[in-house]
Amino acid sequence: MRYLAFLVIILIAGVAFAAPKLKKVNITKEISILLPKDFTPMTDDDIAREYPATTRPLAAYTSPDRNIDFSLTQKRSTFRERDLEMLREFYKANLVETFTNIDFIRQEVTDIKGRKFIVFEFVSKLADTRVASNLKPVQQYSIVQYTIIGNQLQIYTLHVPFMLKNDWQKTAREIMGSVQIKK
Repeated sequence: MRYLAFLVIILIAGVAFAAPKLKKVNITKEISILLPKDFTPMTDDDIAREYPATTRPLAAYTSPDRNIDFSLTQKRSTFRERDLEMLREFYKANLVETFTNIDFIRQEVTDIKGRKFIVFEFVSKLADTRVASNLKPVQQYSIVQYTIIGNQLQIYTLHVPFMLKNDWQKTAREIMGSVQIKK
């Protein structure tokens, strides 16, 4: 009887942590990506709260519980795709300055579907360093990818709470490896 109960628990746990099903999402006429079927576009309020920078994302999607986010931001750039190897160090330094602590899992220039990308995969911690603050540090698992199309820098980001990293790492890599840009 115990053996049967153990099998039922394993089966339920396996179903609970099953990888999400992905579907193709056309972000623009030229750009598509695979995202979990239950991800939805962020509302204007979500975007204002999550991405307070002056450059609004071209696209932003979130999970039903609003814990996992994907975005694509596009900015003008004077650099070209051939400059990505050099730019990798600049963007790495920017990430290091942004977070209280960052541990890189992967940092490389790689080919995704025929296009070169700078890819950073990392775990970060952002602590509130104000003296009177009692806020706990925020820890995340992220993949950030950069590429240049013509005179446009494209930044793809996927952020997952650190406690979900082990459940989401394979899916996150699949999502970010699915970026398709028509030439």
